[in-house]
Amino acid sequence: MGSIDEHVLTLGTLNPNVLELQYAVRGPIVIRATELEKELKAGVKKPFTRVVKANIGDCHATGQKPITFIRQVLALCNYPDLLDSDLFPEDVKARARRILDDCKGNSIGSYSDSCGLQVIREDVARYISERDGYPSDPSHVVLSTGASDAIKSVMTLLLTAKGGNDRAGFMIPIPQYPLYSAAISEYGAYPIPYYLNEKNKWSLDVAELERSIAEARPHCQPRAIVVINPGNPTGSVLTKENIQEIIKFAKREKLFILADEVYQHNIYAEGAAFFSFKQTLMELGSPYDQMELASFMSASKGFMGECGYRGGYAEVINLLPEVRANYYKSISAKLCPPISGQAVVDCVVNTPKPGDPSYELFIREKEDVLAKLKEKAALITQLFNSIEGISCNEVAGAMYAFPRIYLPEKAIKAAEAVGQTPDSFYCFALLEETGICTVPGSGFREEEGTFHFRTTILPPVEELREVLTNFKTFHLNFLAKYK
Repeated sequence: MGSIDEHVLTLGTLNPNVLELQYAVRGPIVIRATELEKELKAGVKKPFTRVVKANIGDCHATGQKPITFIRQVLALCNYPDLLDSDLFPEDVKARARRILDDCKGNSIGSYSDSCGLQVIREDVARYISERDGYPSDPSHVVLSTGASDAIKSVMTLLLTAKGGNDRAGFMIPIPQYPLYSAAISEYGAYPIPYYLNEKNKWSLDVAELERSIAEARPHCQPRAIVVINPGNPTGSVLTKENIQEIIKFAKREKLFILADEVYQHNIYAEGAAFFSFKQTLMELGSPYDQMELASFMSASKGFMGECGYRGGYAEVINLLPEVRANYYKSISAKLCPPISGQAVVDCVVNTPKPGDPSYELFIREKEDVLAKLKEKAALITQLFNSIEGISCNEVAGAMYAFPRIYLPEKAIKAAEAVGQTPDSFYCFALLEETGICTVPGSGFREEEGTFHFRTTILPPVEELREVLTNFKTFHLNFLAKYK
């Protein structure tokens, strides 16, 4: 490899923002989990026979079956010769033809416009209009490579290109999805953490928002507030009243709203419901209905779970025309998101209708996925709250639980001795002894003096029961060991 002096990039010359960047859901514990999988395949004896990766919301990786309608449309888009086959329902063929007809050369191997295929943007706008009861303009919809790409593209618009106290500040919920802290580090921006109220179902208090922004103002230019609803990693669902309070706060403080709504189909708790920021903002009327808002959706979550296709969209409203032109210019450098991912988005926002040949199977598969997730949300909430040394808010939505663990002082000191946070120490021990891979709460940030971990609710019900049984045994042994 030669000496360090011969390299342009060393740890001393690498972009410091990249060095600072952390992404916990694919962090050190996940790396160790992959090593353990290899060791098991090589015949190394462990206290477990397989690794359970409960660290990431990858639905199909944990056994969820693809929705037939989505995969059939994709099959025809990928291999149009099948349009002449009798194997596919007519509504599937019609959908595939509509998408292909909007592709250059009638092929999904061609580029689309940078904002995506026009017919799919129209379908997204129709979906939003029907969901919210307020019109959506297809020209305000941008298709993207997963929601993550759309989020980062809008965050880029808000950067100040300055450093120090003049850099852009982004208000992010704590605990938060690490995409946001990672992007803030990458861009050299300033994180403005606001803490969700764990004692009140991870709700959001305006007084906390006001404290947070007041403390941050001497250090940055606050530009935007990020809200994740339903919550990741918390599994919480905001009430409409809470959303109204957030919108009014953002108006007072002149903040752009970034609404991460990728789990809008994943609502489980009795009395909980999804209200979009767009709908709530419009209901409030003037002057709130003129506020700048970007809301994000993904094909990776919900009942679909099509993570690998990287399909997503943003609806960005109330931009000045000259700003919108520059937004579109900035994303044009990426050419376009994958057409196959765009096709998945179309299947999500324009599902089979009653009377269509695919309707009954589609509804059965969709309801089965969501019913199982609801069952697992209740199961995991009940079990965590039945174990000594753990408390967990109800998993009301999304795909995760974020239980709090009350660790003995001896365990905290043992973690300090090996240079780990206490929850990382706990999660590493859990992995090594049971094969269960979770993410420590410190990877999502958490209130000082509290310790958590995030786990998905995705494994099949019987497998989840087994995982939770093994977890309970580990946890009680851990407490006994460090008492």
